[in-house]
Amino acid sequence: MIIGLDSPVLIAAIFICSIGGTFQYGFSVSVMTSPSAFIKEMVNESCLHRYDRILEEWEVSLIWSFTVSIFCIGGLIGSLMSGPLTSRFGRKRCLLLNNFLAIFGAILMLLSRTAISFEMIIVGRFLYGINSGVGLSAQTMYLTESAPKKLKGMVGVTIATFLSFGKFCGQLLGIRELLGSEKNWPWLLSFNGFTAFLQLCTLPLLPESPRFLLLERGNLQAAEKAFRKLWGKKDYTKEVEEMLEEKAAIQGIGNCSVLELIQNRRVRWQLLTIVIAFAALQLNGISAVYFYSFDVFRAAGIKENKLAYAALGTGLCEVSTSIVCFMIIESMSRKVLLFSGYMGMAATMGVLTVTIYFQKSFWWMPYCSMVLFFLFIFFFSSGPAATTVPLPGEILTQSFKSAGYTVGCTINWICLFVLGALFPILVENLGNFCFLIFLAACLICGIHVRFNMPETKNRTALEISVEFDRMHSKDKASEKKKSSGICEIKVQQTKL
Repeated sequence: MIIGLDSPVLIAAIFICSIGGTFQYGFSVSVMTSPSAFIKEMVNESCLHRYDRILEEWEVSLIWSFTVSIFCIGGLIGSLMSGPLTSRFGRKRCLLLNNFLAIFGAILMLLSRTAISFEMIIVGRFLYGINSGVGLSAQTMYLTESAPKKLKGMVGVTIATFLSFGKFCGQLLGIRELLGSEKNWPWLLSFNGFTAFLQLCTLPLLPESPRFLLLERGNLQAAEKAFRKLWGKKDYTKEVEEMLEEKAAIQGIGNCSVLELIQNRRVRWQLLTIVIAFAALQLNGISAVYFYSFDVFRAAGIKENKLAYAALGTGLCEVSTSIVCFMIIESMSRKVLLFSGYMGMAATMGVLTVTIYFQKSFWWMPYCSMVLFFLFIFFFSSGPAATTVPLPGEILTQSFKSAGYTVGCTINWICLFVLGALFPILVENLGNFCFLIFLAACLICGIHVRFNMPETKNRTALEISVEFDRMHSKDKASEKKKSSGICEIKVQQTKL
């Protein structure tokens, strides 16, 4: 079951792609918490130095909020760019060029305090966002297209694992004893540049994605060479045959744009599944759980100066669960993991609403909330976090894949931005009852997965397309005909 014994290059590809991909995303999400006071102080110092005035508290808060949220705007732009870039330049080259954005952003972050310029931090965060938006799509496509079919689930989980690991590293390096001090915080914010440089030096050693080479470039010889380098002595004949079958089915159809994906009625259920799954990935309440964790830790008696260390436990829980999921996912149904994850999150959030409401009434109630926090993170990491990001690559054929990732990641960034803007208002007006909104999002996604999505484990994109047609066909008389042959897909797609 260990991937690396006969495929060491595939293991190397996972680390190299992830350290400059979803690791960057996770690190950028969590890293701003620790140096927030120092950055706000520099904002005031900057204005005093230039304009000889001290900003009011609301002005500093506005600049701080913009500094944090511009990461999402950059991520949205990066997601919209990722589809055309990965189709034109390839997955590997796109990842390679993407590192220059992170390195330039890191340089701005590192020099911001010397220049007494908070604007450099804002530009750096924006560049980090673009880097994360492009990297999320390009890394996922590269890894899922390079892995054997029976290991795609395990490889897909590594995408979420490194995202969680990035969050945890942002929390860990942000403690005062490491880089979270007044002296070292510019180095903390510029850490993305080191990981980007590492990928820039090592990624050229890897081949391009075999599926991209064969299905989009039509180069069978280069694809077979890439397979040999990535998989070692493993037999890749069956995968090549399935790819050639898919290539025949989509003959004459180039890469579809997002608009073409939206207009194509044959993939409307796949598109709806992507939209719901990626929206729920942000609207499931994980941000609310992390937000309320500090209040619960305080109520449980943890001292104020120890809260950051307690928060490390939540990040470590997410990383640990992702690693466990990596080890068991090939023996589990993807659909079951996604469905049970969201149902477990909904149930946990319902009970959590009650325990937080009564946490001042009973001395033991905060401890119940703490247990529920970790249980919620467990359900999130083992289900939605592990299976959502690779979803477009599993349920869409090659011609729709880039557009599918563009749609999914764009929805992800929009929801992250909206959540960041509205969450403080929800907390102010609803308190812990805001959990009920997230509970509803979990239920909607879980129910959709249960009744409208087929199993994807050990199936090709063509087989999954046929299963979507079978599940949602209105013409029951033609259902058997649709499920019996893949040839019909070729005929109908060629007519488009």
